[in-house]
Amino acid sequence: MGEALVGGLLETGWASAAELVVVEPVERRQQELRDRFPGLQVAGAPLTGDGAVIAVKPGDVASACRAVAAAGVGRVLSIAAGVTIAALEGWLAPGTAVVRAMPNTPALVGAGAAAIAAGTAAGADDLDWAEELLGSVGVVVRVAEPLLDAVTGLSGSGPAYVFLVAEALTEAGVLAGLPRVVSETLARQTLLGSAQLLASSNEGPEALRAAVTSPGGTTAAGLRALEQHGVRAAFLDAVMAATERSRELGAS
Repeated sequence: MGEALVGGLLETGWASAAELVVVEPVERRQQELRDRFPGLQVAGAPLTGDGAVIAVKPGDVASACRAVAAAGVGRVLSIAAGVTIAALEGWLAPGTAVVRAMPNTPALVGAGAAAIAAGTAAGADDLDWAEELLGSVGVVVRVAEPLLDAVTGLSGSGPAYVFLVAEALTEAGVLAGLPRVVSETLARQTLLGSAQLLASSNEGPEALRAAVTSPGGTTAAGLRALEQHGVRAAFLDAVMAATERSRELGAS
């Protein structure tokens, strides 16, 4: 995710390669980053700067925060899953402005959805900074930290739900007689096109669904089957289950 963010910042012109420093302790990865982003500064430890992004595995966050604190960085954006603002502030220097974020994997293609929450010392300018960073790879919304669990359940885990739908549509097409490659192509493009239509329309999903559904037609029959099998309720349960699991992990 951190690498995707670097790419987004460079592509949108938010910063030049020379203005960014990526901390990567593994030498092999250091060279890979230099090759992918010519001119990028790659270091083995944090340097003093205007701000830092914590983009490591949850188990490495504490050591990363302490290294950032030692470098004197006063503003931090964390995209580490499940690590609370209280924990981050405990590992960082007193008074550090902390913004916690929950992004999702479509950020890898510049189409992410992220939510940010402010720490106790973070002000409006810190939130603006974090929003600009994450906005280079998608859409950003602002929420209170307790709502990040719901964000995790919806948009954080959401790509997996969509991929499952893609799998199911592909299998359904094969069952109906289509060659697998044809079914997969149609399923992918249907999801992509529908998402683009929803994003560009002034109408909500209910109106768009109704526009495709003729009385007594094929789509109405298909939707009836989905409702009979509780697909809507299954999505509600999935988001709530993921939200609750996020709360459990955050409390552990």
